[in-house]
Amino acid sequence: MERRAVKVFLESNVILSGLISDRGAPRLILDVLSLGLPVLRGVTGRYNLAEIERDIAKKLPAARSVLSQCLPRMNLEIVFLPFLDEMEPFRGTVDDKDLPVLASAVIAKADYFLTGDKRLLSQIRRASGLAFLGCLPADFLNRFLPDILAGRNPQREER
Repeated sequence: MERRAVKVFLESNVILSGLISDRGAPRLILDVLSLGLPVLRGVTGRYNLAEIERDIAKKLPAARSVLSQCLPRMNLEIVFLPFLDEMEPFRGTVDDKDLPVLASAVIAKADYFLTGDKRLLSQIRRASGLAFLGCLPADFLNRFLPDILAGRNPQREER
């Protein structure tokens, strides 16, 4: 039986940080996803991509070409913008501005939710019933990725 790839949801700040820096955990994660390993699948939301494009246009217009070159290499699964009724069950779990992000990760059936936003991460960790594990990019690289690459997924084993 073929194993399902581990799905890693990338929040906007992880992708943006990885695009503008040539070092650090976000960049390493984008590089690993660009390898096309069958055990790992990157995913993000259409909402996140719109946020990244807006930030780049406003603050880093020269980085537009980096985004257009790198995004296809990562072969990210893109989750459509969630409908209001898909976000409603999560109201109060996270700030309203993050509802589309959380709903996208749930719709994607993510195993891990990576963000550098410590407030959002804290809200996700306090939430009950989420099937994914929220973590900082560096924690994912150091604690979970080695096991995933070795054919184990500690997140699925805990369920």
